[in-house]
Amino acid sequence: MSESHVEQQVAARIAAAKVKAEQRKRHREELAERRRYGLQARHAAKMRRWNRDQR
Repeated sequence: MSESHVEQQVAARIAAAKVKAEQRKRHREELAERRRYGLQARHAAKMRRWNRDQR
């Protein structure tokens, strides 16, 4: 038995929602990685300034 038009539309919407959710997840992971790198870079710069000023 074949799927009805409505069932096909529902399946298409579900598939689109899964793709969109995966894109959001990847985007959040990318932002988290950039944030971690930024925090590390700022901390390293702070330590360099602190060490320079202690001399």
